[in-house]
Amino acid sequence: MEVRKLGLRLQEEISRSLGLDKDCLKNILGEQGQHMAMNYYPACPQPELTYGLPAHTDPNSLTILLQDLQVAGLQVLKDGKWLAIKPHPNAFVVNIGDQIQALSNGRYKSVWHRALVNADKPRLSIASFLCPCDTASISAPKARTGGGERSIYRDFAYAEYYNKFWSGNLEPERLELYKN
Repeated sequence: MEVRKLGLRLQEEISRSLGLDKDCLKNILGEQGQHMAMNYYPACPQPELTYGLPAHTDPNSLTILLQDLQVAGLQVLKDGKWLAIKPHPNAFVVNIGDQIQALSNGRYKSVWHRALVNADKPRLSIASFLCPCDTASISAPKARTGGGERSIYRDFAYAEYYNKFWSGNLEPERLELYKN
């Protein structure tokens, strides 16, 4: 419940940073679901032969991740290079998801990330996903597209996007399918 509150508070601050009312994104996203995943990555004697999780962006709005403090494995793509994210005590990693990228009209970017396995030690991570309600219509707020700024993405239903995500085997550039 506390992680959910944190995610909703972050969405309020993202709304404000976009020059919108603090509840704007929350109102668009509707009654959001919260999914949690506990990911166990066993030690793998040949880690170069596999990924714990292949490169992808998250289809939801926000992901809040608690990393294993003993074993690193999360990497993010920045400027064409994979960077390891070192775990820090008492800290979460927050990933912007595809829906925030679309709703911010590209001002915020979905985070490309992947998880690697370790040759010697198992690793555990816990992810909490804030997901728009299935009936949410994802559309950049008029305040973001007014004043001559063109909407980058066409309107779409979250349920349609989510279903494409899971049927596409984490296929890259899903959000590109919704560009105007």
